[in-house]
Amino acid sequence: MMLRIKRVPTVVSNYQKDEGEDAARRGGGCGRNCLQKCCIPGAKLPLYTFKRAEEIPGDKCVLEHDDNQAPVAFLDSLLLGQWEDRMQRGLFRYDVTACETKVIPGRCGFMAQLNEGRHLKKRPTEFRVDKVLQPFDGNKFNFTKVGQEEVLFQFDASEDGEVHFFPDAPVDADSSPSVVAINVSPIEYGHVLLIPRILECLPQRIDRESFLLALYMAIEAGNPYFRLGYNSLGAFATINHLHFQVNIWCPVIYMISEATAAFIYEILTIILNHDVFFYKSSAIGLLFGCAIPD
Repeated sequence: MMLRIKRVPTVVSNYQKDEGEDAARRGGGCGRNCLQKCCIPGAKLPLYTFKRAEEIPGDKCVLEHDDNQAPVAFLDSLLLGQWEDRMQRGLFRYDVTACETKVIPGRCGFMAQLNEGRHLKKRPTEFRVDKVLQPFDGNKFNFTKVGQEEVLFQFDASEDGEVHFFPDAPVDADSSPSVVAINVSPIEYGHVLLIPRILECLPQRIDRESFLLALYMAIEAGNPYFRLGYNSLGAFATINHLHFQVNIWCPVIYMISEATAAFIYEILTIILNHDVFFYKSSAIGLLFGCAIPD
């Protein structure tokens, strides 16, 4: 039997019900201060630029971070600082920090969270889930329809080989910047979204360039509790617009994330010996070289 999700009206922002038609008369563009052609001209957002692959020495680990090059503390001051600012401004649909959370006793050390807000207030899915790959549909909700106040900063490669931070940089619509925005229905403190080339309106389908962008963000974070993931349509992704989920899982580091290269070379032996068979999650191990292109 084919699985279907009931279609629902598009909700474009947290303020849609409050603003209505009066918003368009109060300001320029559509009145929502969104990221579409109606509101982009003249828009400015913070910009963080990172080193390109060719500027990162080949003998350094792929996830090694150079603190001396950072003009601002990427994780603590920029990402989490901006996230807390949006929380104080009431941009989230609920207070995720008030959710009851605990570590489940046992060998796996899983975390359990009672998040009623995400179940009751999360944006509903607007598409069928019978296909993993679907074309982008601009009529449905996508990230160009969010308010600019939900965007924390632009995140793109540097043009001069140095890391920079510009607190108030113009949004170049022609270059389609990648941005980091809040997830208005968060599952944890600091939950944000990395949206590659947002104005290109790419469907939820990972590619080489977007994967590299995600790696660069992990490098800039430089923190063992930093988690960056991708979920496709049919795997609980509710928006068909290319994005990655970003979380800070503190203070828990799951043992599966600490697997060494031996796990790759001896995968069959490990499974037969039941060393990881008890773990209730499938995993794919990837062995990287010392340079980003590897």
